[in-house]
Amino acid sequence: MRTIFLFTLLLSATFSWGKSVTHQVNVKRQDMPRIAIIIDDIGYRKTDHAVLTLPADFTFSILPHTPFGKSLAEQAYQAKHEIMLHIPMEPMASENDHLLGAGALTVDMNEQSLRASLASSYQEIPFAIGINNHMGSRLTQMYKPMAWTMRFLKDNNLFFLDSLTSNKSKVARVARAFDVPELSRNVFLDNQLDEKYIEKQFNRLIWLARHSTSKSAIAIAHPHPETIEALKVLIPRLAKENIQLVPISALLATQKHLDLAASN
Repeated sequence: MRTIFLFTLLLSATFSWGKSVTHQVNVKRQDMPRIAIIIDDIGYRKTDHAVLTLPADFTFSILPHTPFGKSLAEQAYQAKHEIMLHIPMEPMASENDHLLGAGALTVDMNEQSLRASLASSYQEIPFAIGINNHMGSRLTQMYKPMAWTMRFLKDNNLFFLDSLTSNKSKVARVARAFDVPELSRNVFLDNQLDEKYIEKQFNRLIWLARHSTSKSAIAIAHPHPETIEALKVLIPRLAKENIQLVPISALLATQKHLDLAASN
């Protein structure tokens, strides 16, 4: 009887200790700085399929109506990646607006044509959870097109990630006016296709995640072979440095919490 009693005590203590450790691990994990990395510009090249070799916590943003976009999005979705739409938006006149491609939103559109374009893109990839802008340095500075965009996103429970191609972007202000969840890019990882440059930007991403109020940071990169190979080398560092790689949706709740705190 005494043996059974001692065994029960030992089992109870072990279970309680296990729960305590699990709780400590979970708390520690919740307190870890987090980064999200979005790979966009996906869809025009067959080589873009190489993004499927990246871990599932990478988020992919697909250019609409492109030769490989839909099939790659479906494969990535089956592999548990979060999928966004990378919507082309009109840039400043000095930029390469001829590179906009299909599904572009331009300043000469009215609300009906803008919403129809967004609907066509979303219909192609209906499991997309949000959008970010491809180019768009002109359009994102304009209130009306952004308001029409936000109405569409609100109607379809989507969010907006501002690629921040303009420091005069109105995206955040308009999104909040329409109660649309929004986030913004902190770092472009591969403006230069150079291993040392990508590593430098990756280090900056980590620094921002550690020192920002939200304890998080967002990077955008592209499906270049050089970028993918560099990321495969860099990503294992995150666990050693107690940084979490998370899907983009994981940062939406954090942003909402900060917005609520700021409004009180």
